[in-house]
Amino acid sequence: MKLTIGCDHGGRRLKDAIVTHLEARAIDVSDIGTYSDDSVDFPSYAEEVAHQVVSGEVDLGILCCGTGIGMSIAANKVAGIRAAVVSDCFSAQATREHNNSNILCLGERVVGEGLALLIVDTWLDATFGGERHERRLQMITDIELKNES
Repeated sequence: MKLTIGCDHGGRRLKDAIVTHLEARAIDVSDIGTYSDDSVDFPSYAEEVAHQVVSGEVDLGILCCGTGIGMSIAANKVAGIRAAVVSDCFSAQATREHNNSNILCLGERVVGEGLALLIVDTWLDATFGGERHERRLQMITDIELKNES
């Protein structure tokens, strides 16, 4: 599995902890930054991660900011992305099993590091349930296509 991760200044510490955790799990992870606490614009990082995911360059993506919300909104503007903001393990599992989410968004100011790492593991270890859920994902794709600018 290959994964890319990005963050803004509000999620940098959490991103760094997740990178270390993923490397310990022997997951091939590409860290696109940011690498400091200097203020940056989160949409740029969200778009880069999203494009890497939809292009197939990587299998999955993780985005961190203060709440996870802004990253999710920006990433979901890219057709084919299903980015989910998650703050608990149940939602992490459900978003992979039911929605086949391909980007996980976490908020450094919302979840602590320990819980965040459990959420990441739960999300990565869950698998898409297919069948009835596939029909719903197709409906989401149809909405994207119908509303293209």
